[in-house]
Amino acid sequence: MDTEERRRGILDTARRDGSVDVGRLADRFKVAKETIRRDLHTLEEHGLVRRTHGGAYPVESAGFETTLATRTTRHVAQKSRIAAAAAELIGDAETVFVDEGYTPQLVAEALPRDRQLTVVTASLAVATVLADAEKTAVLLLGGRVRGGTMATVDHWATRMLADFVIDLAYIGANGISREYGLTTPDPAVSEVKAQAMRSARRRIFTGVHTKFGAVSFCRFADVGDLEAVVTDTGLPSAEAQRYSLLGPQVIRV
Repeated sequence: MDTEERRRGILDTARRDGSVDVGRLADRFKVAKETIRRDLHTLEEHGLVRRTHGGAYPVESAGFETTLATRTTRHVAQKSRIAAAAAELIGDAETVFVDEGYTPQLVAEALPRDRQLTVVTASLAVATVLADAEKTAVLLLGGRVRGGTMATVDHWATRMLADFVIDLAYIGANGISREYGLTTPDPAVSEVKAQAMRSARRRIFTGVHTKFGAVSFCRFADVGDLEAVVTDTGLPSAEAQRYSLLGPQVIRV
C-alpha cells in the first residue's frame, strides 16, 4: 500500500467510525506511529480531519456529512448543557426559528412550555419534539427532505421562510471559524440557514467545541452576525475571547 492509499484508508476509517487512534492505525497499516502522525498532519492541512491528542476526527465537507443518527451519539452531555443554556436566552421572543441538527433539537426540547410560542423549523425531528406542546405552534417548512438530516431544503423552504419576521433564530453549523464564519457542506442547506439569518432579529449559534476552526464548503454567515455563541468548555477561554472580539457574547457551559 502506497502513501496515498494509506491516507485514503485513514480518512475512510475516520468517516466510518467518527474518529481514529494513532496506535490502532499504526497496527492496522503496519507502519510507525510517526508515519501515521505525518499522514494525519497532511490530512489536516487539506482540511479533511482535525487532530486530537492521540488521533483525529473527520471534518464535514462537500463530500462527507454525518447523519442525524450519528450526531445523537457524540458529545451528548455537552450538547445537552449547550441546549439548556441557549434556551435560557430566549428572552421575550414569541417567534423562534430552530435549525436542523441534534443540538438544535435539544434546544427545542428545552424551550419553555408554559407560554405561547411559535416555532418555525425545517427539521422533522424538531417538529416532532414540539408537536404535543399545547402552547407551542409549529410551522414546518416545506420542501425536499434530506434523508441524512431529516430536514427540508430547496426553494419551497426558503420562500416560505422569507415571508416571516422571526424574533430569534437558533442556528447550527458544521463549522465555525473566525476567518470564514459559519459553514455547512450542502448548498441547499446553506440557503435555508442564510435565509433564517436574514429573517431573524436575533441569532444564536449553538455547537460543541469541535465545530470551532472547522471549515466546510458553503459559507452562510459571519461570526459578527450573531448575538451569542453557546458552546462547551472544550473551547479554550482564550479562543472564546478571540471570537467575542468579533461581536457575539461567547458562553461556555
